[in-house]
Amino acid sequence: MPESKPASGEKRLREILAVLRKHHVARGVSPKELRLIFEDLGPTFIKFGQIMSMRPDVLPMPYCKELRRLRTNVRPMCWETVEAEVENALGKPLGDVFSRFDCEPIGSASIAQVHYAELKNGEKVVVKVRRPGIRDIMERDVALLHRVSGLLKIVWRTGDTVDFNQVTDEMWSAALQEMDFLKEADQAEEFGRLNSGIAYVTSPRVMRRYSAESVLVMEYIDGIPIDDTAKLKAEGYDIDEIGEKLAENYVKQIVDDGYFHADPHPGNLRIRDGKIVWIDMGLMGRLSNRDRYIFRNVISAAVRGDVNELCSLLLVFCEPSAPVDRPRLFTDVDSLVNRYETLDIGNMNMMTVRDDLTAVADRNGLAMPKGVSVLGRGLITMEGVISAISPNINVLQVMVNHLSSKAADYMDPHQEIKKALVSMAQSGRRIPQIPSQVSELLKMGIRGQTKTNVEITGSERPIKAIGRIADRIAIGFAEGGLLIASAILSTSNLPKCFLGIPALGAAGFFLAAVLGIWMIIGFLRRRK
Repeated sequence: MPESKPASGEKRLREILAVLRKHHVARGVSPKELRLIFEDLGPTFIKFGQIMSMRPDVLPMPYCKELRRLRTNVRPMCWETVEAEVENALGKPLGDVFSRFDCEPIGSASIAQVHYAELKNGEKVVVKVRRPGIRDIMERDVALLHRVSGLLKIVWRTGDTVDFNQVTDEMWSAALQEMDFLKEADQAEEFGRLNSGIAYVTSPRVMRRYSAESVLVMEYIDGIPIDDTAKLKAEGYDIDEIGEKLAENYVKQIVDDGYFHADPHPGNLRIRDGKIVWIDMGLMGRLSNRDRYIFRNVISAAVRGDVNELCSLLLVFCEPSAPVDRPRLFTDVDSLVNRYETLDIGNMNMMTVRDDLTAVADRNGLAMPKGVSVLGRGLITMEGVISAISPNINVLQVMVNHLSSKAADYMDPHQEIKKALVSMAQSGRRIPQIPSQVSELLKMGIRGQTKTNVEITGSERPIKAIGRIADRIAIGFAEGGLLIASAILSTSNLPKCFLGIPALGAAGFFLAAVLGIWMIIGFLRRRK
């Protein structure tokens, strides 16, 4: 029977509490139980679990490993729902398009599941079917997750180290991208074009004629899973060669194409006929030319240990939430560079490097762009895949080698020549002015007119404190003036209207009393 419609917010909250009671969360939750809870809670929480599986800084590694099973081992839709969805998308019965359509899925995930089928012409395909009503279900659950983000911090005891609202937004953004299969078809074709010149890489063809927003038909790939090293070795493959080529291609996707697979887990990688096959293009990352330029230069500056360049790139790349204390930023970056200076690149861990850079950015009020989290997650996932199949290959080392070998390609000769000519022209115009400028500076010094502008970084707090003191002194003078003026007015011959005091004198005393009370209250508050 077809799946039910999304429940209301209040009803959904009751469903969530019922699931938590069913699994006796008060007694503690094992890794397997946590996975089962996410499965029972439905697609939104399954997706949330997938994101959390890549956060060993939040969850212990056994939990992360168990949650990784949520990528492919999700309870499937019933056959009636699948059949109805496919026929509704195609506008005709299954039998008019397919000569075979297996009822049992070959893979089931939070947003869709995949079935093996054969077209009428005998071509083998896979049919990806979206779960009905998935957008409404996830949108409602995302709102609930935002409401309970504070509770999640308490349950997982993460404090301010993990922003669950940000994790939820990241999950929702990824889910929205994966829900439109026509967009996925576009992404698959773009990926194919960008990698068409790589002899050892391929991806499935899209059958546009039979695809729609909720159903995607693609070429069937019957290769060997990339993490099945025993079978790969039995077939005569060199595992280290696979690992190196996989890393090389992924680096190329990032730094050359600016268009990379954002979910490169083993389930999305196959080996067929000596080629690495990338499948499932539902989640892709994109870097602008500017971001790629900065990313390449960050890696290059880090390898050279150029602290000044790294600081400059961080300031350009990140968004400051407050005025940046540049000496402190320099000190933090210098400390980070010194820590890694003695390490061999091949021994560096991508996750540790990312966390250290993020920590430096956070301490200095620099917010990383949103796209960086997608890139970081993809690199860390890829590093995990390669370390599992070929521990001798280091992704960071491959990236450094790739950048070194293509350094000349990244330079635009015309632009470099243009920059050099402009710089020379500007310098040439300034040279004749130097003698007159020096002469003018000497004259100003002789006349005592030389001025020096000094910026004292980190002095904002003392300056603000001095400003507050000056304000209080000014108020004190104002209050004293009011009291003296009011006393003088009280002795004048002006008509008396209040306790034998002229109206202006009474008003002055009243205003002075208000200012005095306000100053006393402020003093008491500061003492606390």
